[in-house]
Amino acid sequence: MKAREYMADINRFRVLVMGRANAGKTTILQRVCNTVDKPEIFDGKGKKIDKAVVQGTLGRGYHNIEHELVFQSNPGYVFHDSSGFEAGSTQQFDNMKKFVISHATTNSLQNRIHAIWYCIPMTDYERTVTAAEQKFFNECNTGHVPVVVLLTKVDFFHLVAIEELLDEGLEMEEAKRGAIARASQLLEKWQVHIRHILDQCKFPPKFYLPLTKMHEEGTDCAALIQCTASALNEEGLERLLISTQQSSIALCIEFAMRKVVGRILRDR
Repeated sequence: MKAREYMADINRFRVLVMGRANAGKTTILQRVCNTVDKPEIFDGKGKKIDKAVVQGTLGRGYHNIEHELVFQSNPGYVFHDSSGFEAGSTQQFDNMKKFVISHATTNSLQNRIHAIWYCIPMTDYERTVTAAEQKFFNECNTGHVPVVVLLTKVDFFHLVAIEELLDEGLEMEEAKRGAIARASQLLEKWQVHIRHILDQCKFPPKFYLPLTKMHEEGTDCAALIQCTASALNEEGLERLLISTQQSSIALCIEFAMRKVVGRILRDR
C-alpha cells in the first residue's frame, strides 16, 4: 500500500548533493541525466530563475540550497546543492541542517528529499575526512533519508600510482603496467580510512560508492542508481528512482526481477 501511495503522490525524485568545492558534483548530475548542459534553476515555489540574474551555476560556486536544479534531459530528478561548509561557517551549516530536517520530515511528499549524495573528492585523498564531514555525520540526523558517500575523481589514483612506481625505480612503461593494480590498492586503503572514521560518527552514511570515469560523456551511472535504490526504505521510492533513470532499461529489468523473486520467496 505504501508503495502505491508514494507513486500516486510524487512524480519526481529529489536528491540533496553535498560536498566541498571541486568535488565533481555537477559532472555527476550531468552523467546521471545523460547531458552536458547546465541545469535550469527554480526557486522553492517552482518559479524559473533567469540565468542572467544568477551569478554562476552549480559548477561555478553558485549555491542556494532551497533552489531546485532540473536538467531538461531528465526532469524526473530534482537536485538541491549545498554549498561547502569546510571553511567553518556556522551559518552555512545551520542553514543546511535546517533544510535537511524540514525537507526530510515535511508532510508535502512533493517537497521531501529522498536521498543525499555526499561527495568526497579523491584528489584530496590526504584530507579525505575533514572537520566538515565529521560535523555533518555527528550532528545532522537525516532520519529516514539515506546518505550515500560518493568517492569522486577516483581516476586520480592512477596518476598517483604511476608517480609512486616511478619513485620506486620503475621505468615509465613498467609503471604504466602496474598502475591499475596500485591504484586499486590506493582506493581500498583510503576507502577503509574514510569508513573507519565516518562509521564511528553518530549518524553514519548508509553506503560508500567510488565513482570512476565521470569525466567521460556517456558513462553508465547504473551503480550509483542501484546503490541509492538499495539505501531507500520504501519500495515506492525505489520504483520511482529506477523508473526516473530512463536510460537504464537493464536496471529497470533487474529491479523488477528482484521484486518478483522476493515475493516468491516470501510466499513460500
